[in-house]
Amino acid sequence: MLEAQAIRDMSKLRKALGKLPEPVTNPFLIVVSGLPGTGKSYFSRRLAERLPALIVESDALRRALFPTPSHSPEESRRLFQASHLLIAQLLKEGIPIIMDATNLEERHREPLYHIADQASAKLIIVRVKAPPEVVRQRLEGRREGIDPRDKSRADWEVYRRMKGQVERIGRHHFIVDTSHDITPAIDKIVRAVRR
Repeated sequence: MLEAQAIRDMSKLRKALGKLPEPVTNPFLIVVSGLPGTGKSYFSRRLAERLPALIVESDALRRALFPTPSHSPEESRRLFQASHLLIAQLLKEGIPIIMDATNLEERHREPLYHIADQASAKLIIVRVKAPPEVVRQRLEGRREGIDPRDKSRADWEVYRRMKGQVERIGRHHFIVDTSHDITPAIDKIVRAVRR
C-alpha cells in the first residue's frame, strides 16, 4: 500500500507541472542521465522542441515539494518516490515524458525501467556528458545566474563529489556530448522514438 505522504507529494508535484502536452496512443519515457553541468536540462528542452513531451525536471520538482531544499537523503527519497508515482500515472494517461535528473546509479534508474515496462511505454535512455573544463565553465555561469531557466543549484564541488557515483547504464542507451552540436543526437533519438 502506498504511503499517504507519497500520494500527497505526488498530488503537489502534479499541480506544479502546469499545462500538459496532448496525450498520445503510444507514450514514451526518455530518461536523461548525467552529472550536474553536463547539459541535461538544455538537452531536454531541445529534445522537447522536436518531440512534444512533458519535461519532468527533478530540480524544479524538488523546489515545488521543498521550497528551501536541503538535498538530504530523506528529502531525495520523498522526491523520487513521488516523481516515480507521477510518471507512472502520466504514462498511463498517455503523456510522453522526458525525465531530467542525474540518475547516476543503476538502482535509481531501475524504477524508471520498471515504470516504462508496466506502462508499455517506449523507453529511451540518454547519458549526457561534457568535458570537465566545459562543465566547470557552465557551473561558474550558473553561479552568476546566466540562464534564468536553470533550476539547479549544483556547483563544481557537487560535480566533483558526484563524479564517483556514475555507474554504467545496464540497458541500451545513447551517449551525447553536449560540448558539440547536439542536433545529430537529437535526430537519432527522434527516429528511435518514432520507430
